[in-house]
Amino acid sequence: MTKIVPYTGGEKESLRASLDRHRDAVLWKLDGLDDEALRRPMTPSGTTLLGLVKHLATVEYGWFCTAFGRETEPFWFDPSTEDMSVGPDEATADIVEFYGRARAAADSAIEELRLDALGTSWNGNTVSMRWVLIHMIEDTVRHAGHMDIVRELIDGATGDHLWD
Repeated sequence: MTKIVPYTGGEKESLRASLDRHRDAVLWKLDGLDDEALRRPMTPSGTTLLGLVKHLATVEYGWFCTAFGRETEPFWFDPSTEDMSVGPDEATADIVEFYGRARAAADSAIEELRLDALGTSWNGNTVSMRWVLIHMIEDTVRHAGHMDIVRELIDGATGDHLWD
């Protein structure tokens, strides 16, 4: 079932619902495709559906966990140069599971911290949980849009959610 942002929800509940809605769209863009299609570069820069999922997992850990001094799992790649690329030795299921674990870790941070809780970004800026939620909604929506285009180029499928 497609999530919607509650029409009269609280701030944190609404921000979280918006993020979840677009996280789910990211995963939906993978449905029904084989491994070759998920890894197929569809732009001159080499953008792939699976690479975008890996990137989103990496930034969820970075913004929700690292910025607030919370634990993350060790990465098997250099997040500053390899977060958008997927090597032949990286299994599709492992990348999707990595995204699931990043989402779960981020969700714990969202639940446990107040919106005005402060953290430190990768570039030294002080950020609030509120700002991080807004930023991650923006980043997830941006990349979900990229995935819309890549998916359409692969097999013609369009749309942002499976409507129930």
